Amino acid sequence: MDDLLLPRSGAANPSSRALGTNPGSFARAPDLGGPLAFASPDTPGMPAPSERTAWDFLPPGWQRAGAFAVAPPGFVPVTQLEHARLGIVTPEMRRVAAREPHLTPEQVRDEVAAGRMVIPANRRHLALGLDPLAIGRASRTKINANMGASPVASGTAAEIEKLEWALRWGADTVMDLSTGGDVDAYREAILRASPAPIGTVPIYSMILGRRLEDLDSDAILAGLRRQAEQGVDYVTVHAGVRRAHLPLVAARLIGIVSRGGSLLARWMLARGAENPMYEHFDALCDLLREHDVTFSLGDGLRPGGLADATDRAQLAELSTLGELTERAWRKGCQVMIEGPGHVPFDQIEYNMKLERRRCHGAPFYVLGPLVTDVFPGYDHITSAIGATAAAYHGAAMLCYVTPREHLGLPRREDVKQGCIAYKIAAHAADVALGIPGSRDWDDALTQARAALDWDRHFELAFDPDLARAYHDEDLEERADYCAMCGHDWCAVRLSREVRGLQGDAAAAAPAAIGATSGSRPLAPSCPRSGGPRGAPAGGHDARR
Repeated sequence: MDDLLLPRSGAANPSSRALGTNPGSFARAPDLGGPLAFASPDTPGMPAPSERTAWDFLPPGWQRAGAFAVAPPGFVPVTQLEHARLGIVTPEMRRVAAREPHLTPEQVRDEVAAGRMVIPANRRHLALGLDPLAIGRASRTKINANMGASPVASGTAAEIEKLEWALRWGADTVMDLSTGGDVDAYREAILRASPAPIGTVPIYSMILGRRLEDLDSDAILAGLRRQAEQGVDYVTVHAGVRRAHLPLVAARLIGIVSRGGSLLARWMLARGAENPMYEHFDALCDLLREHDVTFSLGDGLRPGGLADATDRAQLAELSTLGELTERAWRKGCQVMIEGPGHVPFDQIEYNMKLERRRCHGAPFYVLGPLVTDVFPGYDHITSAIGATAAAYHGAAMLCYVTPREHLGLPRREDVKQGCIAYKIAAHAADVALGIPGSRDWDDALTQARAALDWDRHFELAFDPDLARAYHDEDLEERADYCAMCGHDWCAVRLSREVRGLQGDAAAAAPAAIGATSGSRPLAPSCPRSGGPRGAPAGGHDARR
């Protein structure tokens, strides 16, 4: 193979041991400490990364001093961002590095200081047992699962069961979107039970028991303070929906589909005033800083269909989110940005890289995006396709979509299916980006398949019970083949025999047959054809 034909850009091999013959990732060379930590090559015409970071938006009185900063006399750091700016490696940063083996604690600190990484870790939730994690493109892609009680379906035990189920199937964070029942009690119980970061959309609770039009700054701050004191780790605040943006949605096919965005739009029209979340944003920053609650700046004008994607309303809000990011950083707050939900596949890269520019590399947290609108009941699939592309092109966290999206409240099985679809998307993107070690799991399972080791194959599967059940429906014995092919047609078994014959021939005539480039011996495996057939085995791609 002519290496010049391969579009290599210097990315690391995602396999720690460079197993197999794959040449490695085609992503950019890693740029840890820069704006392109793990990044896709740019299609022509894509926005370049911002030249600025959180370092360009220090609070008044702060001064750069070499690699770090000096705060005014008497200043006591509270947030992860403030500690990082001062050069301090916190216990939470060390824990993140332990969970992200390709990063050192110092690299985590530097990414947080630049605003490219957040560690959502409310100080109270830490005291309750939170296990800190990082969201940022230098780390592995995270997924979020939504849950919450409704006015017709609620109960503390049910919410804790949903939480545990979501975590069982791989959710890295969970958002409590409760709109009914004793929401304060549910939230308290969830925070006490969850080792994962918990997010909320505070406006939902703020309007319970009052008319929307009566919402004022006092109610907003009181509601936000209550959740911060409880231990919420990050909050969605739709402060980017400006009154001037509302005429831009008039020609949309479906208008505003964000609950928070639509509520605030209605409030602005009823009151004839600017968005109170925007007007009082500095006060929100001061409050969240006290508890190190991370901003998740909401996309209240996100598109609800392909026909409205990448339009003037969406991009105007994104520009405002960039402004709010700068203001939050000046207040010492951690920030991530929420992104669009329905985007044609060809526009995903542009959306990801435009956010990277306008919001100076702040982590992007995206819903989907769905790449088509005509598969209700299967939107966990339509959105996971978009989510894979989004993460490859820059998104740091993916909000799952379940099969019931647009149709109803997700049930237990829907949560499982949504989480699995998004774990696939996140993992596929990490491998494609060349994040060190991200392919090791795949390599181990491939080795189990090559060795026809069924039990090891099941053990390594994301859902071992399902893999085992599918296998055992047709073939309960642990044979050196599967029911897809049968013994005589098993490509993996035949391939092993071919390799054996090649090895015998090479030993007999080493000058005639050279070693195959990149080949490695298989792990010890089951006997060849004609011997016992009781060895474990694995599925394969024989139909190709």
